[in-house]
Amino acid sequence: MKKRFQDLTSLDFYTNKKQVKWIVVAVSLIIGAGSIWYTNSLVEELRERERRQIELLSSALEYAATTVENITFINQEIIQQNYSIPIIMVDASATPIEFRNIPFKKNSSSVDSLEALQKELIEMRAEYEPILLPEADIRVYYRNSELLINLKYYPYVQLGVIMIFGFLAYALFNQSKIAEQNRVWAGLTKETAHQLGTPIASLMAWIDYLRNSPVWEENKEIITEMDKDVVKLRMVTERFSSIGSKPVIQAENLYEVIEETINYLRPRISTKVELRIHSDTRDLDAMMNKPLFEWVVENICKNAVDAMRGKGNIDIRIIQESDKFVIIDITDTGKGMEKRMYKRVFNPGFSTRQRGWGLGLTLAKRIVEGYHGGKIFVKHSELGVGTTFRILLHANHEGASQFITEGILEY
Repeated sequence: MKKRFQDLTSLDFYTNKKQVKWIVVAVSLIIGAGSIWYTNSLVEELRERERRQIELLSSALEYAATTVENITFINQEIIQQNYSIPIIMVDASATPIEFRNIPFKKNSSSVDSLEALQKELIEMRAEYEPILLPEADIRVYYRNSELLINLKYYPYVQLGVIMIFGFLAYALFNQSKIAEQNRVWAGLTKETAHQLGTPIASLMAWIDYLRNSPVWEENKEIITEMDKDVVKLRMVTERFSSIGSKPVIQAENLYEVIEETINYLRPRISTKVELRIHSDTRDLDAMMNKPLFEWVVENICKNAVDAMRGKGNIDIRIIQESDKFVIIDITDTGKGMEKRMYKRVFNPGFSTRQRGWGLGLTLAKRIVEGYHGGKIFVKHSELGVGTTFRILLHANHEGASQFITEGILEY
């Protein structure tokens, strides 16, 4: 029992939020079902009590109708004390002769009242069998009181109110949590960029010194590669600085941006991985923030390299879907994934690697959808064959501007 409690308390509610939601729904349904069952038990008990009350009332009416003795007590204490249960007494010809607790419209005429009685009588006949008074040749029709009717539907109303309140509370909590995560995310990235600034500036100065030193000719290739890495570090710093701020979205040549990113990646990944770009044209613009979008391509390609275990093909296809959107499909020949994992791969902390942070695809989704107003998703994946990620970007300035103007960009 102690071990089970420890397992429950150590449950990761974020990575298993779908299961947690179903558990909450199941518990809510159990509570609702229990409430409905208990209320229905009370309704049945009250219904039986009302029936006994009507039987007692009918017996009193029959006695009052057949005796000549003083019936003041019966009339006042039994017959007239019924303030809740609607009843209609009819004679042998089904003509109403007495009624109680029947609601009539205000200022209704005798004809309208008679029609209301007939309508009530039809409903009473459908609900319960009448109580016969053979001595007086009278039938007593009745139906449930308003209290009993309200009590019958009370648990459903209560359950609905609880569900609405729970939904609103969850939405507010979730929104608050997202806002807090965004603030932490923005603060962390800006602080990281700030901390990286000083050592990068120092490295740039040392590279300039090496270029003007006697070792330049002998180590030209090495120093050049070091310079490329320092430039990359500067770009990473710029990317971190952009997180949490309104990015500059402008038209960029999509093919050239992807080609530049791929050319940087090629010497820094396994030589057994082949990176290829496919496009009908090199002259295709897309609205983007170049440093951030390069980050997206890098993250997806690095994940693909890990999925292929350093051996395979990565094909990037650029497609002009329409005048408004362009498509980038990134396909690898890795291990693939099941369909149920399509959305989970974008969750923070989700990783198939033992030492993975699980932030690469989360960051890619945030950049594409939060900053560019685009869309990123798993188009197709097959176990043992590979996976295709699809990215949609705006091909014109109007689409991206409208996205930002509408206030969707809140990161």
